[in-house]
Amino acid sequence: MNSNDEAEKPLNVLILAAGLGTRMKSDLAKVLHRLDGRPLIEHVFRTALSLNPKKVFIVVGHQADDVRAALPGSTHDARIEFVVQKEQLGTGDAVNAARDRLADVDSNILVLSGDVPLIKIETLRELIAVHLLENAACTVLTVKLSDPFGYGRVIRGDGGLDRIVEQKDATDAERKVAEINSGIYCFDSGKLFDALSNVKTNNAQGEYYLTDVPRLLLDNDETVALFLHDQTFEVEGVNDRKQLASIEKMINEETIEKLMKESGVTFIDPRNAYISSTAAIGRDTVIYPNVTIEGNTVVGINCVIRSGTRLSNAMIGDGVEIRDNCLIIDSDVGDRCSVGPMAHLRGHAVMVEGAKVGNFVEMKKTRLGKNSKAAHLTYLGDATVGEDANIGAGVVTCNYDGKNKHETHIGDRVKIGSDTMLVAPVTVGDGATTGAGSVVTKDVEPGETVVGVPAKTLRALAKKD
Repeated sequence: MNSNDEAEKPLNVLILAAGLGTRMKSDLAKVLHRLDGRPLIEHVFRTALSLNPKKVFIVVGHQADDVRAALPGSTHDARIEFVVQKEQLGTGDAVNAARDRLADVDSNILVLSGDVPLIKIETLRELIAVHLLENAACTVLTVKLSDPFGYGRVIRGDGGLDRIVEQKDATDAERKVAEINSGIYCFDSGKLFDALSNVKTNNAQGEYYLTDVPRLLLDNDETVALFLHDQTFEVEGVNDRKQLASIEKMINEETIEKLMKESGVTFIDPRNAYISSTAAIGRDTVIYPNVTIEGNTVVGINCVIRSGTRLSNAMIGDGVEIRDNCLIIDSDVGDRCSVGPMAHLRGHAVMVEGAKVGNFVEMKKTRLGKNSKAAHLTYLGDATVGEDANIGAGVVTCNYDGKNKHETHIGDRVKIGSDTMLVAPVTVGDGATTGAGSVVTKDVEPGETVVGVPAKTLRALAKKD
């Protein structure tokens, strides 16, 4: 078979994600631990899909249902299949779990580890290119480490691979070898599964090692290629929490550096900010210390984000000031708004252009209209507020009756007096006013003023007198 024939083969990807990861000291499967706000397995999964393979097979074992659930949309995508490894008997056994799906399919198989999240698509394309160029049965991605402890060593002979030896099976001389197996391979499908049939468990772990396959292929006069990569960080696996924290720090530092250099963002103290790599921040925005920006948050230009603030999947417009210790989750803040200090927006709350919320104000599933204000000690839940309205201190929309949530509607130019209770469902019309301490249980007509408990119009009170 020539390389042109090989190139016509489809590419399938096999991700190994069945292990628990005992060194994590956790009840949670290792691939479900989060890095940059996403499970480890999702990083590898997204990279695999970027290669446009025919199919992606994910080998699951421990907490299989949770791993499936961690990959949104995967159960409805015909390109994605989950394979169950019933017992965790080594990497060779994990690949063998997919035998029924792949052994009779003439393809190239890219094998990835679900706990190696930093591998780049460009590197994988290079690996596949080497595999095709060499017309190889197997191509192994390797790197050289200053401290290779714990990794399988790549033992070369006559310029090529002789064998791969795991740390526990290596001699003292072999342990001094710096070149290690990354655990990432490209295989000819038929030759892979033929060789797997001959893998034994005569090793220190008593497991079926996938690393035995290259030697078996060589013994069968097949070509095994090595792709020595120079970017060691890409193949760093997450084996314990120290490594997880180290990689998290590296991603965060790279993200902040990129935002400063390429996007024109100012960080008062870059060492004390956490920014998701999937977030976007605009030019001339200033980020103070101890700010956390998570998920797919977008922050506009010329914003100021003060200390102690956390934004998660938030949309922040241009010229916004978010003062100290605010929490904004799944919510939108429009241009030139002011938030906080110590405000909480959640449940798809929306602040329209020029709106303001202040100290200890909470908004849940509420829309605050253009130039409207809720400056102090207020809860707005399941509400809509029109333009140029003023919500006084201590106002509460009483949206829950013990069984169901109800909505409050406040019109334009409304003045809600301090300590007003708005018992939903209720509507306050345009230009209306409520007196301080009122309990509003019925709709208020436009332009009316209501006071008291329960709130009544001034006209009604005058007639009573």
